[in-house]
Amino acid sequence: MDETQAQLITLIQQGESLTVEFKRDVDCLPDKELVAAVVALANTEGGDLFLGVDDDGTITGLHAKHQNTTGLPALIANKTIPSIAVRVEPLTLNGQRIARIQVPKSRQLVSTSDGLLQRRRLKIDGTPEAVPFYPHEFIQRQSSLALMDPSALPIEAIPMDELDALQRLRIRNAIKKYGGDQSLLPLADEELDGALGLAVKGPDGRLHPTIAGLLLLGNERQLRQHLPAHEVAFQVLRGTDVLVNEFYRKPLLETFDEIDLLFRARVEEEEIEIGLFRVPIPNFDRRAFREAFVNALVHRDYSTLGAVHVRLDDEGLSISNPGGFVEGVNLDNLLVAIPKSRNPLLADIIKRIGLAERTGRGIDRIFEGMLRYGRPAPDYSLSSPHTVSVQMRIATADTEFLRMIVQQEERDGSPLPIDSLIILSQLRTQRRSNTQVLSKAVQKPESSVRGTLEKLVEAGLIEAHGSGKGRSYTLSAKVYQGAGQKAAYVRQAGFDAIQQEQMVHRFIEKHGKITRSDVMELCFLDGPQAYRLLRRLTKQGVLQKHGDKKASFYTH
Repeated sequence: MDETQAQLITLIQQGESLTVEFKRDVDCLPDKELVAAVVALANTEGGDLFLGVDDDGTITGLHAKHQNTTGLPALIANKTIPSIAVRVEPLTLNGQRIARIQVPKSRQLVSTSDGLLQRRRLKIDGTPEAVPFYPHEFIQRQSSLALMDPSALPIEAIPMDELDALQRLRIRNAIKKYGGDQSLLPLADEELDGALGLAVKGPDGRLHPTIAGLLLLGNERQLRQHLPAHEVAFQVLRGTDVLVNEFYRKPLLETFDEIDLLFRARVEEEEIEIGLFRVPIPNFDRRAFREAFVNALVHRDYSTLGAVHVRLDDEGLSISNPGGFVEGVNLDNLLVAIPKSRNPLLADIIKRIGLAERTGRGIDRIFEGMLRYGRPAPDYSLSSPHTVSVQMRIATADTEFLRMIVQQEERDGSPLPIDSLIILSQLRTQRRSNTQVLSKAVQKPESSVRGTLEKLVEAGLIEAHGSGKGRSYTLSAKVYQGAGQKAAYVRQAGFDAIQQEQMVHRFIEKHGKITRSDVMELCFLDGPQAYRLLRRLTKQGVLQKHGDKKASFYTH
């Protein structure tokens, strides 16, 4: 059995999932059922349909009708609207012939030629099922793929003159307070509505609010009636005691002001002197909070019931909103993905008002608000396909790290780029790292990260050790000395050889043997450096070499 077959058997043994479907074919699966299963996968995340495998993962093989798989792609294309182009791979596993049908994720809704529209979802027990795709879910699907803008849809049941005129004053005040688009201020109310996209003309010739317009100008009664998903919760917990538990269904700016007031009441600051300046150190960075909270309001799915939750507890601050990341954005590219919004019009309005970062890189502000104080990076790992959640954990600020950042920014005359902050933060916690690891943290190619590393070396903030693939980096002696940690620097940079030998010994004790490639990865060394280390330990009689040059390994 080759490696690919073994991987496929392992995949099948793991059972059905959101992206893996099994279909029994011993009795010849009807074309209608086959096409329906393909449609459900395409309307969800795409994936693999294994024809000839029972629901429990037993490989039972194909019916005689399907032994020749060449006709399956045409069959599926002809019976789907719009046509789905699948790839069919005939396989022989455990002596049985099956077909692996690879279904792409569709960027538009797909149905069978009979009009059946389905999607997949996970049941409570974690197993998948195919369910109807209802009309009210169409907007949610299209907005997650960035194919339409729900916030620009008109609400024809409400004329503009019934909205809350006071909220326009809030918009004007916010533009002044947050430095928004000043050209909006001289506009009359109707002109302001048109310029921001708060209103559109309906078939009756009258102006009606868009969903974004209702969110900003509607009163609480109108919002409850026409946009019931809109809700914001602010909670403060101490242990299991609930100190604050407030829910809001007010217009967005009014909601933001009230939540911001509750949040600021819980911000505590101390100050340190850096040169001629006194620099505040808050327990929670206000700008990071603002960007994270505004992101939750702007990018949430307003077709799904559920509140935007702001919670302060013993672990820190968490903000979550209904609706997962939009298409193309995930945990691995969060820092570099092209800015996208589930509600583009609403996002544009909030940027023009000045509440959100105009470049669309508010995520950088959130990271900066944590990292510059020597705190852990914001954690988005609890996000799911249905929720975006960010945690900003409580941690004591590293004043010397902040001092280093502020002093460098004074020398440069500009803030440190977010890439530099991430790298310095990584080296602060990991002590030593290499380009490969740091590029994953920054979420950029190694070639780009090398340029940032060299600039930090030139600035005297970090030091490079070794060369080639084995090149590694630590904070510089100057940084450790400024923090009063000279011994820590010596441990990192001065005892490389001893540390490397100890790491090799520990690796062998745990795994029984070690190879040159293991040493390269373990000690951040290139090939020749790893070879010389192993040769030195072998000559000393500490290690024994086994095998030939191409497949050698070492033991005690």
